[in-house]
Amino acid sequence: MRVLILGIAGGIARKLALRLHAAGHEVVGIDVRPWHDAPEGIEVHRVDVRKRAAEDVFRRRRPEAVVHMATVTAFTVRGGERGRINLDGTKAVFDHCATHGVKQVVFVGRHTFYGAAADSPLYHSEDEPPRALESIPELADLVAADLYAATALWRLPQMTTAVLRLVYTLGTPGTGTLATFLRGRRVPMVLGYDPLFHVLQEEDVVTALHLALEKQLRGIFNVAGPPPIPLSVIIKGTGRTPVPLPAPVLSLILGRAGLPRLSVGAVDHLRHPIVLDNRRFLDATGFQYSYDEGRILRAYADALPVDRTGR
Repeated sequence: MRVLILGIAGGIARKLALRLHAAGHEVVGIDVRPWHDAPEGIEVHRVDVRKRAAEDVFRRRRPEAVVHMATVTAFTVRGGERGRINLDGTKAVFDHCATHGVKQVVFVGRHTFYGAAADSPLYHSEDEPPRALESIPELADLVAADLYAATALWRLPQMTTAVLRLVYTLGTPGTGTLATFLRGRRVPMVLGYDPLFHVLQEEDVVTALHLALEKQLRGIFNVAGPPPIPLSVIIKGTGRTPVPLPAPVLSLILGRAGLPRLSVGAVDHLRHPIVLDNRRFLDATGFQYSYDEGRILRAYADALPVDRTGR
């Protein structure tokens, strides 16, 4: 099968490309970032998915399946450009897929789609709407992209579309929202709160994406691994020190005093959990994670230890 991966230069996307290539699939990628050491046999095009050059790749290479991983977060791109990448880019992807006869699309979304709110259920199912976007406006464009991808289920019935909402990932490259948040020696918490967090090791993410392609999933699926664990356990398990602070103080000093940068709205996520019910995905694929909670945290701590100066 010829698979086109959008955002192929990202850490997880590279691992997926290597896994698919080893399994005998023909892999093509698009990304504005370079992948200088891409192995022979994996074709990488350094173009913007919103530009005509990207559609030329669709037209010439005629992929049978597309994995859309070319969305960004507030940690990587700020302001209006993030919205254009996430929403306009996703629209362009589905337009190109429809025009050029793609049979299968996997949209890789995020579990933060559901929002962090005090009145949310503990476990979120795929049928729930997003919540609390007014308090975390940085999520709005990702939610819009997720919802737009889901419309392909009825707009483009000839195409098999899967929307996957993945929990936070931790792995050896140390990229991603949670990995960035944990990078320093001291990690803030909201005083009086210790929310549950779902984490999944990057190799298990690759397995889940591979299964979604193999099983030709259609629909919306939550993807999670081991049971959720308290944020304080994650912080200590990765060799960091938790720093509980009153919410008003934390909002003022984020990004200072050695603490990670985080949007003020996202402080709500340090109060309230976003935990997934992933039974639908397990039933459809038989997915089994290979990294338990302890192994995930140890692997991250070994790959990204903190030094004595706290950096």
